Amino acid sequence: MTESATPAYITSLLRHFGDLRDGTHGGSASRKDKEAHFEKAVQLLAPTARRVLTEMNVNLLLDSGYVTETGLRHTADGGLNASWALSWPEQREAGIQPIVLQAYFGAGFHHPHLRGTTVHDWPLNVFSEEDAAAQLSILRAIASSELHNLVYSTDYRIVPAVTARRIATDSRR
Repeated sequence: MTESATPAYITSLLRHFGDLRDGTHGGSASRKDKEAHFEKAVQLLAPTARRVLTEMNVNLLLDSGYVTETGLRHTADGGLNASWALSWPEQREAGIQPIVLQAYFGAGFHHPHLRGTTVHDWPLNVFSEEDAAAQLSILRAIASSELHNLVYSTDYRIVPAVTARRIATDSRR
């Protein structure tokens, strides 16, 4: 990125605020057209969401977890949602939610958002592969915050990389 280039997260916020000002999303004003943009955004975003959760699985969960995704679905309120989740044995044994990345477009919403289970509401402005790739840092931040909040609500022992390193450290003594 050149020094004069606008960072992707700033571009996303500017699009978001412009949409609020103009009553549009991606240049569309009708709910039907906005939903079509959302459906495309979910398709474009899926590889990036899977990448983030796979990175966490490999590096923090020592490849003990698995990633699932819902695909696009209708919500009870008449909106749309798609999610990607990372679940692993220690998380399930602790009785807590998996790490979840969500794209959602609530029935009464003007435009869609990204969120986690405990981390909420980042504007979702994905209209191209480049836009989707630019969400990598945002999805990493959401997923990291989700894991932090899960550890905070339970215990660090739900993270296999932490307990494995402790065992390795203890065995060196």
